[in-house]
Amino acid sequence: MNELLIDTNIYTHAMKGDPEIISILQRCHKIGICSVSMGELLSGFKGSGNEKKRKEELNQFLDSPRVYLYSIDENTAEFYSVILNELKKLGKPIPTGDIWIASVAFQYGIKLFTRDTHFSDIPGLLVLS
Repeated sequence: MNELLIDTNIYTHAMKGDPEIISILQRCHKIGICSVSMGELLSGFKGSGNEKKRKEELNQFLDSPRVYLYSIDENTAEFYSVILNELKKLGKPIPTGDIWIASVAFQYGIKLFTRDTHFSDIPGLLVLS
């Protein structure tokens, strides 16, 4: 497997030791995570009681030469607008943060690795679930 963009829940399950997810990530040459997922993770860490430890684990993950952080830019915003309008037409809303994550996947042509089934409502999105 060449490259995957991981959804927030994939990172969380990997850190909990999910063997299936860990196996897939170990075979991946490049693991992408976007700034939206970073925000979701950092927000979750604040309420965990282990914020410092969780941040250290995240920083170790990000320090891997196989991990790349994708930021949101004006091109991502264009993909976001297309996806949001398509989902509105289909009558299938999904969380805003997930639309941003899907936008990054489209922008860079990366398959999204997630356990959230609502991503399948986005036409044309390549998903590994």
